Amino acid sequence: QVQLVESGGGLVQAGGSLRLSCAVSKSIFSFESMGWYRQAPGKQRELVATITSAGSTNYADTVKGRFTISRDNAKNTVYLQMNSLKPEDTAVYYCNAHWYDLYWGQGTQVTVSS
Repeated sequence: QVQLVESGGGLVQAGGSLRLSCAVSKSIFSFESMGWYRQAPGKQRELVATITSAGSTNYADTVKGRFTISRDNAKNTVYLQMNSLKPEDTAVYYCNAHWYDLYWGQGTQVTVSS
């Protein structure tokens, strides 16, 4: 069983920054990919960013140039640096891991005020 715990969410003004962390209960070195997704009220969960075991990254068009995903295999942690935040970034952000199966964290709330 793999457990993921997100942290770092909160309330921030538009234009501000937050860094989300996703701590994993086992080594992520061999994980095929990890990612961040978000779900706003009344909307479906959507992809924000992913990173593979080789370090390749992929971003939603809405966050390109503002968000950066990274992973620290030594700390079994994945990060999402979010800059130039906009009110439309408000959502619950979920961490996801792909290792034989898909695993999800419980989510962390990000609220961006205008």
